[in-house]
Amino acid sequence: MKNLNLNFIQGTPLRYGENSHQQAVFYKDPNCTEASLATAEQLHGKELSYNNIVDADAALEMVREFSDSNAVAIIKHLNPCGLATGATLAEAFNMAWECDPVSAFGSVIVVSRKVDLATAEQLNKRFVEILLAPNFDDDALEFLKNKSRDIRLLKVGEIKPAIAGKVYKHVIGGMLVQDRDIEVWEKFECSTNAKFPEEKLALAKFSWLVCKHTKSNAIVMCHEYKPGYFMILGLGPGQPNRIDSNLRLCQPRAADNIKRMNLGENTWGELVLASDAFFPFADNIEASNSAGIKYIIQPGGSVRDSEVIEACNKYGIAMAFTGTRHFRH
Repeated sequence: MKNLNLNFIQGTPLRYGENSHQQAVFYKDPNCTEASLATAEQLHGKELSYNNIVDADAALEMVREFSDSNAVAIIKHLNPCGLATGATLAEAFNMAWECDPVSAFGSVIVVSRKVDLATAEQLNKRFVEILLAPNFDDDALEFLKNKSRDIRLLKVGEIKPAIAGKVYKHVIGGMLVQDRDIEVWEKFECSTNAKFPEEKLALAKFSWLVCKHTKSNAIVMCHEYKPGYFMILGLGPGQPNRIDSNLRLCQPRAADNIKRMNLGENTWGELVLASDAFFPFADNIEASNSAGIKYIIQPGGSVRDSEVIEACNKYGIAMAFTGTRHFRH
């Protein structure tokens, strides 16, 4: 039998917890050296709430995956309602907002690079709760402070890829401990007659990383809006079954974006659909084909993988197995 002893320090009382009738305290890990809420410097705005901290942590975890790019993640209730890369940080910000402008209202945003004035100006007349960044240019910081007295501006330092470690989840009567999910995939194996062309591999990886940070059951559709730069086009998070994530959430949102952004119906055939766990039935293939999807990435490992592959072959869909599942509860 093992014993677990944890040491967290500098407990700071919060206004309340997840809801107003719950008391809460934020304790810090004295050994944390990476960009985090514990090591962040708040430069402006109201005090952080319990939900702010939870959402901001999810935002940081996501953008770590894209630390080598100009990337912007917009988080709402732990899900990425927007995420994009861009030639500039301002472009990434604009395209991330375009992913779901309605949900982006009142969100938590994290950017992978120092905020310049052009990026800060993207927030003009837009309400967000928090903006986290490695740092802020002086004129960008001044603009944001003048924009709102309440927006929380957090300087977190350089954002790097996640490092190995343990993560903890309390349940009544105990504590769960597991390895931090820092993996991407075990393989990229196309098991269908149709294959992923070389030019779709970067989009496939982007889609997979977005899916990794979306609540299960997760279905996402992502788009290469210009060569080498990517955005979410459809998101289906956290449904009790995977087909609802696809048909009721992801596809309608992608359809709305295609129409609103005047992308054209041919766009469906250029998207990559990602699923965080295997398809237990071929119903998601049928649903994806009805929308016009031609590229799918999923872990594989179902006893019905052969049926799913057969359905892809029937419709000329390229499907790759990763060998790695990314449930997010």
